[in-house]
Amino acid sequence: MHPSAIPAATLDLPERWRLLWSRLGLAPPADAGTALIQAWREPHRRYHTVEHLEECLKACDDIETLAERPGEIELAIWYHDAVYSTASDSNELKSAYLAERTMTAAGCDHEAIGRVRSMILATRHHAQPQSTDEALLLDIDLAILGSAPARFDRYDADIREEYHAVPFSKYVAGRRQVLRAFLEKPRLYFTGHFHDRLDQPARINLSRALKRLRPTR
Repeated sequence: MHPSAIPAATLDLPERWRLLWSRLGLAPPADAGTALIQAWREPHRRYHTVEHLEECLKACDDIETLAERPGEIELAIWYHDAVYSTASDSNELKSAYLAERTMTAAGCDHEAIGRVRSMILATRHHAQPQSTDEALLLDIDLAILGSAPARFDRYDADIREEYHAVPFSKYVAGRRQVLRAFLEKPRLYFTGHFHDRLDQPARINLSRALKRLRPTR
């Protein structure tokens, strides 16, 4: 099996949510988990769905011994795409606000809230991670790039579906720019755990996607 081939739709998400808060020694606000799972199931989503959430949670399990605060990474995973709209450039900010509100209501300390907020904002992928846990979260979020070819191709098609309102020529130009930016990075993943396993397959996937996404006139 390819190193990043992860079966989908196999987690009991309500139970996973309950166990996370049990590990944190706190109880979340009533119905917070239900509302969050419903957000991940919004009908306009194609890639940023429950499947992506589950893949990230499973990847989180694999790096638990590498993390400083694995529970906080998992909480950031739950919320990092809680708000998702292709028409907005503030998804991460709004998602971080939701996490902050839930953590505050649950009685989390201010330092933990700040760390989770920073991790969620870091998933904009605009800057270098500021901690080991941020680096792990960013690598988890981009693990899809190094997935098995069939899974990557489905992800690539799902991204286009999410941006179906964008004219095809404009989408092609923008998507090619994104793919090139990834390929031009000297290192796609910040941590050795993900770099060693996924850098090479990710570059092969990205190159294939770029070749088939020919510019339109």
